Amino acid sequence: MTAYDVLRVFCGPRGGYGNELGVVRDGSVLPGPDERQGFAAELGFSETVFVDDPERGVIDIYTPTTRLPFAGHPCVGAAWLLDVPELVTPAGVVGARQDGEFCWIEARAEWVPPRTLRQYATAAEVDELPVPPKGEWIYAWAWLDEPAGRIRARAFPGRDDRIDEDEATGAAALLLTDRLGRALNITQGAGSQILTAPQPEGWTEVGGRVHLER
Repeated sequence: MTAYDVLRVFCGPRGGYGNELGVVRDGSVLPGPDERQGFAAELGFSETVFVDDPERGVIDIYTPTTRLPFAGHPCVGAAWLLDVPELVTPAGVVGARQDGEFCWIEARAEWVPPRTLRQYATAAEVDELPVPPKGEWIYAWAWLDEPAGRIRARAFPGRDDRIDEDEATGAAALLLTDRLGRALNITQGAGSQILTAPQPEGWTEVGGRVHLER
């Protein structure tokens, strides 16, 4: 059995919720992309990370059905677990830092795979949304408090991999932050919290709480 950790990333203020993440600390036990894809599918988390160099922070990210060049909650989780100043992903070098109870990454919007950012008039509308048909990755959001930058969001990956709704998605939050050009405090899914902040020269920070589940 391949050893792996399970984290919850973007936990709520009281430590609950968050999106589960599988992390294989020794990526050499599953060196090939087919092996990794098969293991990610077996675990069934929205993403699984394989660590190829823990000191340099070299990681490889898979959903149950595809490999990703970059993803938010896997990078936040891996940065917290490895406690490194940066991560090396196929998309680029991701900055990382620890700040009290929060772990932050710094990345670029152009690294994020395509998403549809769909705004609704009220948070209640977002809460009442059914899972949409497959085929389109939708980030549904509405203002909870626009002056304060507080947002209600839900994420629907639209893939055929049993992940109908993603509990917390840092990459989509990064895209929304880049579009709005301001710091955000996002409540997503059942109760996860994602914090974001635009940075100079097109970078965006995304942060949250991480707990080791097992």
